Amino acid sequence: MCVATALACGLLIGIERGFDLRGLRAGTRVAGVRTFTLLGLVSGVAGLAGRFGQPFAAGALVSGAVAVLAIGYAHRPGLADKPDATTPIAALATVGLGFVAGFGEPGFAIAGATIVTLLLALKAELHGLLDKLDEADVKALARYAVIAGAVLPFLPSGHYGPLGAWNPQRLWLVVVLVTGFSFLGYVANRIFGERHGTIATALIGGAYSSTTVTQALAQRLGSESRPGAENAGIALATAVMYLRVPALIAVFATRVLPPIGLLLLPAVAVAWGAGYWLYRKAPKHQGPAPPGNPIALLPALGFVAFVAVAAVAAKWAQGSFGQSGIAVLLLIVGSMDVDVAIVTLGGLPAGAISPLVAAMAIAGTIIANMGVKIGITLVYARRRGLPAAAAMASSLAALAVMIAFAWTRL
Repeated sequence: MCVATALACGLLIGIERGFDLRGLRAGTRVAGVRTFTLLGLVSGVAGLAGRFGQPFAAGALVSGAVAVLAIGYAHRPGLADKPDATTPIAALATVGLGFVAGFGEPGFAIAGATIVTLLLALKAELHGLLDKLDEADVKALARYAVIAGAVLPFLPSGHYGPLGAWNPQRLWLVVVLVTGFSFLGYVANRIFGERHGTIATALIGGAYSSTTVTQALAQRLGSESRPGAENAGIALATAVMYLRVPALIAVFATRVLPPIGLLLLPAVAVAWGAGYWLYRKAPKHQGPAPPGNPIALLPALGFVAFVAVAAVAAKWAQGSFGQSGIAVLLLIVGSMDVDVAIVTLGGLPAGAISPLVAAMAIAGTIIANMGVKIGITLVYARRRGLPAAAAMASSLAALAVMIAFAWTRL
């Protein structure tokens, strides 16, 4: 079974390499589907030998396969004119995966072979993606790699700081998740938003900064002689925000998801209905530049500091005032940043505040945020922004009614 998996790994990678190199003239291709398949078989036998206590035989087989590859590519005709490092590296990957399969890990090996094949097959798409990036995008990716990969694994997990409110690993995981969510939205906007116009910019950009999208579209709406789909874009960015909140709650405070879902449901329906109605009325229009890149180290540090302070304040409020104090704190914190309020809620013990009260507090922060966006729209777009402002106000009213109803159930 293990050797058969090793052979399958070689065959899978070999089919892709053979297809990609099929245009080379005879005598210039060192390894194709047959050679890769045999590499998988030989390395699988080597892994099996190592597994049964024959390390010298395993080493000899692997070394022989690598030596043959090195000799073949060293004497390949035309290599100086058209260097190709991808196929030799793919061959070495085949040897390594085949050995792993033969050594007793066939699942890991076949998974690795499928990933290698996918990366090789997506050559044109990956190069096309690189063409769309600019220097700022690459720097943002490097920053996120530092945030996610160079810091998180080395942080301790435990209760530290005032009132034992800080878990360093959890605090930084919050940064990784929230900034990662934002970065994915930014990348999607860079790829699709500029090509598909204002609505795509609003939908994708609203996933990570509906306030920024609102400001950008409102400014454009107030300055252009012929308005386009900006009102619809503002309304739809807000509608996306209504979905972002429960998505974050599902990650950080799952117990609050049912009541917040019920509170937001009418507002979601109104927001999407109003946004769709404005979209149907709007002319086709190109999208503005997407909002600025959200990945930067200083804002990330500022975010985690804000979360840390809120965590201590929540512990203090829990001990001093009970759930009413926590609810007021969440409302105050969320008025500045809804994400921080959600993360703070997720760090509290399950019995610190009832799910319904917590949901009402988070819903209150959404109302505050909506009020800010209505103000931004009217300030920048003036009378032209009235349709978008009306759409946001209607969803805000629906949410306020649900909060009032929930208040009567306490």
